Amino acid sequence: MNTPERSSAFILDDDEEKIEYFADTKVSNAGTFTFNKEDHTVGNLLRMQLLRDPAVKFAGYMHPHPLIHKINLKIQTSTSQVAPAETLSAAIEDLSNETDHLITQVTDAIDKWKKENDTGVMGM
Repeated sequence: MNTPERSSAFILDDDEEKIEYFADTKVSNAGTFTFNKEDHTVGNLLRMQLLRDPAVKFAGYMHPHPLIHKINLKIQTSTSQVAPAETLSAAIEDLSNETDHLITQVTDAIDKWKKENDTGVMGM
């Protein structure tokens, strides 16, 4: 058939980098990050987390084409004191912490439910 391999959507080729950075030549304190083998899920998560940061003036992403598995994330900071790479790194760290917190809450809730409903597997 004339279809691409499914694994080409998420496995990097030997000559591919996961993230590439290109400084913007027209807008100060701005740059574009290209995330290879990613889609709207990661793009929207990063964009929303970046927009929570007061040092970020603009954050937006573009998925060029459904068959091209990459996103371009553009970040502009409000001052020259903070680089776009710093804000991206902070956003990724914040998302990691939020994920850890969510996992802890879910695990605690499941344990609490099991104690309150002291039953076997599927109520048997």
